[in-house]
Amino acid sequence: MFKSRQLSLDPVTIPEWRWRPFLAKTIDALSIFELKPYPVEKEFLDKEAISRNKNKPVKVLTSTWACKTNKLRQVRAACVEARGIASVLNLVANPLNHFDLPFFGADFVTLPSGHLLALDLQPVLKDDYLHTNNVWERLIPLHQNWQAKLPSGGSIPSEAESYFSPGFLWTRLPLNESSDKVIENIIMPAFEAYLSLYIDLVKEAKSVSNERSNYLYQGQSNYQDYRSKKDPARPMLTSFYGKEWTESYIHEVLFDLKPCIE
Repeated sequence: MFKSRQLSLDPVTIPEWRWRPFLAKTIDALSIFELKPYPVEKEFLDKEAISRNKNKPVKVLTSTWACKTNKLRQVRAACVEARGIASVLNLVANPLNHFDLPFFGADFVTLPSGHLLALDLQPVLKDDYLHTNNVWERLIPLHQNWQAKLPSGGSIPSEAESYFSPGFLWTRLPLNESSDKVIENIIMPAFEAYLSLYIDLVKEAKSVSNERSNYLYQGQSNYQDYRSKKDPARPMLTSFYGKEWTESYIHEVLFDLKPCIE
């Protein structure tokens, strides 16, 4: 049975989830478009488990929010809260292949070792000047401004480089009150700036030819295939919910591009 999360400003049911303001900002920004529910099977909307830590079991809550617009095939958020173990927002906007748009991606993860924070407008076709030029010239100044205020997150695997833009904002922060202020005063406004640019790109986007649409689709398919195979959340989700549920969630919800052109 397919259902959809109500398209409200604060749709996720997880209490005391630290990344809630970022999802709320996203939904508010998207509200300038006509939002339509995106179908998600009931078993993936809300999932609960108890961690396998015998000394101190923790309740793990996972919620999914999703919508679509006339230019975005799917905008979805995977939200996880396991107090003391993990707090996660994985947010991706997937454009329809009829429009020459990048993906919008935000991955905010809190683990016992610290915060891993990533933000990007990820290219569908990185080496295609027509696809990237209008984005890079507006994105790179934002990156230069905000990354200069943050420590680097370190290198990324060479095989992943084609799926990230030159404006990839990436940092690691320790767990302390100082980092909480960085998240509030730097990460949040950076997120708003990247999201605002993406909203502008969506508003400006015009439909492309069928030939171009097919080309964009192949790029989107390559991206989704890579992300589904290399999803870093796989071990964590598997430990919480088991392999069968996790693989279905990754392939049927998080990266669900079908082998056909809409």
